[in-house]
Order: sequence, then C-alpha cells, then structure tokens
Amino acid sequence: MFQELFENQQRVTRRQLFGSAAQGIGGIALASLLADSSAKAAAVSSAPSGGGLPSLPHFAPKAKRMVCLWQGGGPSHVDLFDPKPTLQKMASQDIPESIRGATRLSTMTASSKKWPITPAIKPFKQRGQCGTPFSEMLPFIGSQADDICVIRSMTTEAVNHAPGVTFFMTGAQVPGRPSLGAWLSYGLGCESDDLPAFVAMTSSDKERTCGQLFYDYYWGSGFLPSRYQGVRFRNVGDPVPYLQNPEGMSRPERRALLDNINAINAAHLSDYGDPEIDTRISQYEMAYKMQASVPDLLDFSSEPKSVIEKYGPDALLKGSFANNCLIARRLLERGVRFVQLMHSGWDQHNNLFTQLELQCRDTDQPSAALVSDLKERGLLDDTLVLWGGEFGRTPFGQGDPAKPNGRDHFGRSYSMWMAGGGVKGGTVFGETDEFAWNIVRDPVHIHDLQATIMHLFGINHEAHTFRFQGRQFRLTDVHGKVVKGVLA
Repeated sequence: MFQELFENQQRVTRRQLFGSAAQGIGGIALASLLADSSAKAAAVSSAPSGGGLPSLPHFAPKAKRMVCLWQGGGPSHVDLFDPKPTLQKMASQDIPESIRGATRLSTMTASSKKWPITPAIKPFKQRGQCGTPFSEMLPFIGSQADDICVIRSMTTEAVNHAPGVTFFMTGAQVPGRPSLGAWLSYGLGCESDDLPAFVAMTSSDKERTCGQLFYDYYWGSGFLPSRYQGVRFRNVGDPVPYLQNPEGMSRPERRALLDNINAINAAHLSDYGDPEIDTRISQYEMAYKMQASVPDLLDFSSEPKSVIEKYGPDALLKGSFANNCLIARRLLERGVRFVQLMHSGWDQHNNLFTQLELQCRDTDQPSAALVSDLKERGLLDDTLVLWGGEFGRTPFGQGDPAKPNGRDHFGRSYSMWMAGGGVKGGTVFGETDEFAWNIVRDPVHIHDLQATIMHLFGINHEAHTFRFQGRQFRLTDVHGKVVKGVLA
C-alpha cells in the first residue's frame, strides 16, 4: 500500500507541473484559482454528518423529502384536470383568433388553418370533501382529492419535450445546469447512511408509443460536484451496476481494497483540494454500503399483501411505473432526500382517444397509492409529492380537422398537482379562460414552482447559489417567486 502511495506521488501530473511553475507572473492568479478550489472542497468537508451546507435550511422546513412523479410527454390538462363546458358547447368550431393571439406552438400545428375545438374525451367528476373535479379516467388520484392541490395555471416557454423537461428540472432549456434533486442534495444532504440522497428511476407505457428519451442530465449535477447527481436504478439486471463483488473476492477483501484506494485519493485531496476527488471517495464508500442496502430495499417479502395490491396489478413487475412507486416509498422512508420517477407515454399526437385512457390506467392507481401509503405511515406531512409533465396539450384537435385524433404540445397554460410537504390540500390554484388557453388568474411559471419547492424545504431560492465561471448560479436563474397560495 505504501509503495503504491509513494509511486503515485512521484508521478508528475499536469497540476504538479503548473504548481511548480507558479513562481512567475501567473503565480498570484494561479494561487487564487487553487484557493477557490480548496474553498469548495472545504465547504464539502465541513458539512454536517448527513452532508449538505451548514447554513441550510434558512428557516424551518415543511418538507424533508420529495418524490417527483414525472409524466413525460405532456399530460392533457383539458382532458384530466381543467374542465371547460364551453369546449363541449363549441365542439368542432375553431378556437377564436382573439383567444389564440400570438401563442407560440410547435411546428406541427403553428401553421394550421383550422383550430377545431376538441372537448374532454371523458366526463369530470367532483371528488372528496373539497369537490375538486378530476377526469373519470383518474378515479384513484381523485380519491386523494382532499390531500391534493391542483395548479391549473402552470406556464412555460418550452414547446418541445427535451427543452421542456430540462427547463423544469434545471431552470434552463439548455442542458448543463444542476437538476432540482442535485440542488437539494447539495444544500441539505441525505438522511440515509447507506443509500444515495438522490435516486432516479424510469419507465414507459406498455405500448411504447412515446419516442422521447430520458437523458442523464435530467438528474445530473451540472457544474456541482458530481457526488450530487442522481443515482439511476435500472429496470433490467442489477439496479445499480457493479454492486456485486468480482468472482473470488470476499467482502473483507473488498473493504481492504477500498481502504487502500481511499488512502491514495485522500492524499490527492489533501494536495489539490479538488471536489471531484472527494466525490470519488464518497461514491466508493456508498457503493460498498449499497451492496447490503439495495437487496434489502428490493426484497418485498415483508410488504403486506394489502399494500402491494394497493399499488395495482403491476406492483411487482420490474420496471413498471407501479413497481417504481412502491420502491420510491421504501426509499423515502429510508431517508433518501429526492426520488425522481420518470414515466413516458403522454405524447398523444394521433392516438388521444385510445392511448390516454390506457396511460391513465397504468399510472393513476400507483400515483394515488403512493400518496395514501405515505399518509398512512405518517410521512406525507413532510414528504412533498409532485405530479406533472413538461407542458399540457392543445384545446384544439390535431390531425384531420374534420375528425382530429390527437392534441399538440401546449405550454401557455396547463396543470400539475402537489400533495403533502406543506401544501394546502383539497384546493385548486389558478384559473384559465373558458377555452383552457389563457391564464386569467394566478399564473405559475416554472421558476415560481421551483422557488416554491425550495421554500417548502426551508430554502430561500435566491440565496441558495453556487459560483461557477465567475457568477453565482441558482436553480431559478434570476427569476421566480414563491407561490404562497399553495402553501398550507
């Protein structure tokens, strides 16, 4: 071991070359850069035992953990959450030009000559004591109405999938910035000793109708140290690669090997203060701990049959949205800070009247079961649940104007819902016009919702920043205000 350390220290790296050359005019500038790097490493190493920054939270949080039930493709607010009798009365007529205005649409419909009004394909029904209306296609989510806040006035500038998802997850439509889960992990750390702070899982509709991909940067750390990126659990094979020891290696031998490697990395960290070296050390340690924690996490033998049945017929089908929801609850109760479930299949351009109901059938029961399960375990009060996608769908039909069979992307107004974690349940926030086109009351921009999520975690979104390339960055960029009307 000591021989390895000695040989490693004798190698002349680029950092060492620059260090030894730092006696000339550039010495002061280089020293400043190295000091900045060391300061970042010191901020990480001086964090509390659970990780995170000593200065956070800024105030008492309502939420300690969060699960994001991401519905990729754009769920139709017109069909699911925002009933409009006018659309029924004016079916097949054109959306008036006075309503459409200069709304930006995707290239698939921006140049259309006809705008045939297409009402909700199924009736709405008032649910719970609060009477919030939900589509009949969402009977299970509707059963949780008294714990849910439906936001009907979401708005985004994005008109296509990848920029829309990236905008919500990172605060910018262009990839490269840290995701929401990374910001929370960086600021607040993790309450679990043997699981990551941030876990991501993906699934798709059974019919594989949605062609969108889930990119790694949706749960990436951007310019934050990479220890804060989400750990993706896979749908096939081992949930996390390389958790098993190589053939012929025992667990004590693996421990000894890691100790040697960590000693080398610790020496490098002491010399250079590079946060990525600290990441390497922490990730090796986490992988070792996950060898024991992940098999237990995925062992459902201790789950009562009644709980499994609550999540629906696909609860034990590996890779399904239902199975991911069940795993999410187990992650949350074990101290994972942020769980991001990403499910595709909501992009109904030409199959609205068949696929939307199937998609609801796959996701409705598991989503509601997760809310109910958290509540029964006393976790919902401090667990924030978010359900929604990158935008909604157009109130006019797409395809043959005489018989449209789909809806295009629509970001001007759409709906999402939240539950638990300090959210005012049994309420509807915001309002659109009679065509579900323009917001007429209490608009909620993407940055506003991000600011509100941060607030629920006890974080002032304007103060939670990270210096990169000469400026302070934050999730909400230079925008966003807390939406106080959704707070309990």
